[in-house]
Amino acid sequence: MSEARAAAGTSWEPWNDSAQVPYVQVQSVTKRFGDFTAVDAVSLDIFRGEFFSLLGPSGCGKTTLLRMLAGFEVPSDGGIMLDGEDMSSVPPYQRPVNMMFQSYALFPHMNVEQNIAFGLKQDRMPKPEIKQRVEEMIALVQLGQFARRKPHQLSGGQRQRVALARSLAKKPKMLLLDEPLGALDKKLREQTQFELMNLQEELGITFVIVTHDQEEAMTVSSRIAVMDHGRIVQVATPTEIYEFPNSRYVAEFIGDVNMFEGKLAEGQGEGVVIQSPEAGCAIRPSHGVDVAPGAPVWIAIRPEKLSISKDPPSDPSANCMKGEIWDIGYMGKESIYHVRLESGRTVIATQINRVRNVEPELTWEDKVYLTWPPESCVVLAS
Repeated sequence: MSEARAAAGTSWEPWNDSAQVPYVQVQSVTKRFGDFTAVDAVSLDIFRGEFFSLLGPSGCGKTTLLRMLAGFEVPSDGGIMLDGEDMSSVPPYQRPVNMMFQSYALFPHMNVEQNIAFGLKQDRMPKPEIKQRVEEMIALVQLGQFARRKPHQLSGGQRQRVALARSLAKKPKMLLLDEPLGALDKKLREQTQFELMNLQEELGITFVIVTHDQEEAMTVSSRIAVMDHGRIVQVATPTEIYEFPNSRYVAEFIGDVNMFEGKLAEGQGEGVVIQSPEAGCAIRPSHGVDVAPGAPVWIAIRPEKLSISKDPPSDPSANCMKGEIWDIGYMGKESIYHVRLESGRTVIATQINRVRNVEPELTWEDKVYLTWPPESCVVLAS
């Protein structure tokens, strides 16, 4: 674990400490390509030692923003500060930053050692120091037995490690990663995510990763910036992004969600009641809503927050939808139920399969009730 995190323990949240100075400051940065605005007035603070993710669909501007951090693109407006220094006129090769590309960009005619040493040789580092640094990097990524192999003799995961070692060999202050795990299969990608996390904590280097994979961002990140059409729509921890999205866009982009339109009927605080014809029931959330009575709102409920049963609840007056099981997906560790409500809407509910059950309790065409506690839904005004 990095010294900063170890000192702070589990409460390491520099973004919530007004005394902490951001390590990276993106200040109203805009990037235009002709008439097209790829990044639109983005402001962002990243703190030393963070594993920060830029998350969004293809074309949202996340890679362009990363390339501006690296110096490969110049902002049309705004500025970027790194460790208190204005990066506006600093070329890529003079920035204390390194970038790991999605393609890895390894030299095919060089072996692992030579690929890792390339940047060090370009910097004219003394040969004994190069040898020592390369050995350190090979040990760090656990590729000792493959040091003399060339890229075509390595697996995808091994090539990814070589690219990572080469990026870290120059000891950058910040490492930028552009979809670094995109070429790996699912199981290896999940394994490598944890390896990256452990490596980042061990080195204490600030990592900024671009990805369109929500699960990847949720796994590795200290915080996530969700982007849409060149703008940042929410910056928060993975837990906050998932449990407390600030808009329908974020709620629908991160994971699965059931979204219902409704109108605020009455009350504030714990007395809030929302009527939703789509849900076919009154909805009582645990939090207030800052809109006028009668205003349209949207209720977001994650599939795993729903309880599904053939038996009616003790209080069916609110937070209780009735429907019929339309489809079932058995995923091993969990089952996914598609329930057709009386309103015609289809709702997704998931249940963990905690015990082996040859004969499932719920099956197609069963009439069921879907319920959830007030704190399990989020009400969104936009």
